[in-house]
Amino acid sequence: MGTQKYNIALLISGNLGYTVLLHLVKRFNITAIFTDRKSTNIIDFSNQNKVPVFIGNPRNNKSLEFAEKLNIDIILSINYLFIIEKGLINLAKKYAVNFHGSLLPKYRGRTPHVWAIINGEKQTGITAHILTEGLDAGPILEQVIIPISDTDTGFTILEKYYEYYPSLVDKVLENIEINEPYEQDSTLATYFSKREPEDGKIIWDWHKERIYNWIRALAKPYPGAFFYHNFKKKVVHSSNYNSLGFKDTDANGLILAIEEDGIIIKTSNGAMKLFEIEDYNKNDFQIGEIVE
Repeated sequence: MGTQKYNIALLISGNLGYTVLLHLVKRFNITAIFTDRKSTNIIDFSNQNKVPVFIGNPRNNKSLEFAEKLNIDIILSINYLFIIEKGLINLAKKYAVNFHGSLLPKYRGRTPHVWAIINGEKQTGITAHILTEGLDAGPILEQVIIPISDTDTGFTILEKYYEYYPSLVDKVLENIEINEPYEQDSTLATYFSKREPEDGKIIWDWHKERIYNWIRALAKPYPGAFFYHNFKKKVVHSSNYNSLGFKDTDANGLILAIEEDGIIIKTSNGAMKLFEIEDYNKNDFQIGEIVE
């Protein structure tokens, strides 16, 4: 493989970045690692194997003094938490490549697989593209499609990424000297912002389909979707559609029934049963109450 002769710098975060690191280090010369402070497994690996590591946000050229001393041929960015600036990109003598968890140009930005489920998509994927200063905007090298089933959650899609990412990285490195990148059609681009745990509130005026997707996208071990009942936050990790009847004039969020394992709620276009409510006690709820 021609790229085995190259020195590779990895910009990686989290368990996904760590998985790819362990995969690549067997066959390639990893000359440097850039990561965040919370990715302790990556930091520990770097220290134990004496691989130079930059820890923290590289913006405002903070990493250049560290990186300029290194001989970097290829930069690979995988699940990296930080925006990568031109100065760092330009340190790659040959190629700088980002791996993004969507089928670009759709779903540029953060947590694209979660947004894809929320929006009811039937497929997502991974795109390898040339790193540019534009957010996920560089020319495309390779893509792989990953189906989304009706029962997939944000976490199960992430588990699929653990399988697909290493093989896609291999494919890119095998073909990088012969591939001809093609430009993204920016008129088709969509952007989605970073999600925080407090962004998970369910809006009962939504259609039941969006609420169902919302709940499964955020299900454990992610923080979970939530609603409020008697001013207390209630986190829910599972739901399904329910055939229980109601009046169209009933308020959305109305509790229609209470069962041993969950409650049935009216939405704008149908009833839903909520399961796996954290600290659930059916005696805490009453039929006819409205949750928020």
